[in-house]
Amino acid sequence: MYGLIGKMLAQPGKREELLAIMLEGQVPMPGCRSYVIARDPAGPDSLWITEVWDDRENHAASLHLPAVQATIAKARPLIAGFGERFETEPLGGLGV
Repeated sequence: MYGLIGKMLAQPGKREELLAIMLEGQVPMPGCRSYVIARDPAGPDSLWITEVWDDRENHAASLHLPAVQATIAKARPLIAGFGERFETEPLGGLGV
């Protein structure tokens, strides 16, 4: 399996608007076992995205899906940048 944990930074005061776009854009994606978006309690403009995929190739392919491209285009003006990004190798657990 392939995992990603990344921090997304919203434009100041726009986290909830960005979160709504990200959540409404959720669609089933081939090879995606888990895709979780969470508020960062320590950062008023920060979100954490935790992903688990069958493999790196499925993750890369997902970025070309029309629904994903539409969500990215809609969210882009609200994204100030990105923070930490970690690649992981999930081994199992609930929801995986």
